[in-house]
Amino acid sequence: MYGRQIVPADYEVPERLEGPGYHLRMLSVTDLDKDFEAVVASADRLRGLLDPDSPWPDGITKEEDLIDLAWHQREFTIRHSFAYTVMSADESRCLGCMYIFPSDRRGYDAKVFYWARSGTDADARDEDLGRLIRNWLHTRWPFASVAYPGRDIAWNEWAKLPPRRW
Repeated sequence: MYGRQIVPADYEVPERLEGPGYHLRMLSVTDLDKDFEAVVASADRLRGLLDPDSPWPDGITKEEDLIDLAWHQREFTIRHSFAYTVMSADESRCLGCMYIFPSDRRGYDAKVFYWARSGTDADARDEDLGRLIRNWLHTRWPFASVAYPGRDIAWNEWAKLPPRRW
């Protein structure tokens, strides 16, 4: 698409997205404690999110989460992928995450995953977060076509799509 970058070099990557009582901003290593707590508390919601055959985050350690966060932070800074944390308005609690990756299937520029932290209103928050993210990606980002594997397209159908040639 743009070398390994998934957006043009002159595209100004959004730093923040405001939601009702929360916001999204770049996920970084400084979020370790809050992210780890949210991931562990939401393990049942996360299992299979990024890959239906993956047991992640089962058994994740804090050290492994730190490695993941460092990787996400670096990928963001070199524009290869973008991971945003969903934080409460006062930054006291991680409420979820959103990931923008280059698509590995033809017909899509990017594939996007998002999740809301487990809790009594998790499904409603997930739905609200999804609407906000979809609108943001449609109106603010330079992608012609975004896929939401596991949500808008079943994993078995996603796997049948032709691979993207790099």
